[in-house]
Amino acid sequence: MQVHRRLVIHVQGYDARSLAENFDRFQREYARACELYGLSGEVRAAVEARDGMSGMWDVATRGEGWQVETRYRLLRWDDLVRNDLARAPWWKIVQMYRTTGIALLNGSFGRMLRMNWRFALIAFAPILLITVWLLLGSFVGILCMNLVAALGAPLLVAKIVGGVTGVGGFASVLWLSEPITGLLQRCDEAASIDEFVNGKRKDWSERLDAFAGDVADAVHESQADEVVIVGHGFGAALAINGLGRALARDGTLGHSGPRVALLTLGACLPVVSFNPEAKGFRNRLRQLATATGIGWIDVQSRDDILSFCPFDPIAGNDIVLGAERRNPQVLTVRFRDLWAAGSSGLRRLRVSKLHDQLLLANERAGAAYDYTLICCGPLDLVTRATRPQQAVAAMAGKFEPDPAAGR
Repeated sequence: MQVHRRLVIHVQGYDARSLAENFDRFQREYARACELYGLSGEVRAAVEARDGMSGMWDVATRGEGWQVETRYRLLRWDDLVRNDLARAPWWKIVQMYRTTGIALLNGSFGRMLRMNWRFALIAFAPILLITVWLLLGSFVGILCMNLVAALGAPLLVAKIVGGVTGVGGFASVLWLSEPITGLLQRCDEAASIDEFVNGKRKDWSERLDAFAGDVADAVHESQADEVVIVGHGFGAALAINGLGRALARDGTLGHSGPRVALLTLGACLPVVSFNPEAKGFRNRLRQLATATGIGWIDVQSRDDILSFCPFDPIAGNDIVLGAERRNPQVLTVRFRDLWAAGSSGLRRLRVSKLHDQLLLANERAGAAYDYTLICCGPLDLVTRATRPQQAVAAMAGKFEPDPAAGR
């Protein structure tokens, strides 16, 4: 289906970036995509909703023989994340040990390890780093205590000095390494996900209900040909949950009005779905897998070690469906097909940047996957995923007959 108007609803993940930061990134990557493909376009200023829970901007894109108007809406999560980040460091560390212990005892970590050992080790890395930093701090404290004692100080004074220097050493290493490791944010995310799965995050549930209402209203009010709901990283789990709630409110979504599609990028669904308590989330997966009016494309890459790949979101969660299964269509992407030739090298070591790659502009023309074109290009999402050659040809204004064009 050729698209002339599109609504993109991006559900933000566990990310503290503001509306302005997300808008700046979109503008930057959009300009790069336009330069790569020889497109012309305009990104209008971002507008924040009065309630602060969303923002949007409009984009007009023109290519050879086509023009697309896109409204890009960001459903925000950054305020909730910033509230989490303000929690005391000691609480975050205690919660990381607690949630890791639970994952070991309930079997979810073992299951991840069997299915994707690389992701499991990345998930386990924060607790290992915290333990190493604690041991290092303890070593510094013991060393200072013995040194002070050797100088003839009373034992009590030596112990106080040892305790203070040990805690200080641990805190210093933690603080200095945080910009590189993001360790405390990883602790916050793990604790928050566990709280949500166990029904202890009323603020998250209320925000998802608001998202569901926003999605349902936006779809019905939109004059777009296509509505694409996007979730990246943990945002994929939020998008699945939010869209599932929207469908529960209004089962006509996707059956009347614009075509509706879900796009999950670099997802880490097992972090939620492997928890035995996450029955509600697994029911959402089943709901979307059998939804007749919704298309779902799940994009994965082995190059992104912060996502779970390869993985079937339905069969991988022991959800058994027969002919009733319709979703998702899993699309595997190699980053070297998106990057300029010979540029992979050291950039593969920048783990966070790699995780964001599926939201960034391509550096090489001709790849079927291109986030900017999914949002602003002339073909609908499902066609781009299932007929990649047509997606590439579309950039030259060559379209095959579309049997659904009259929908």
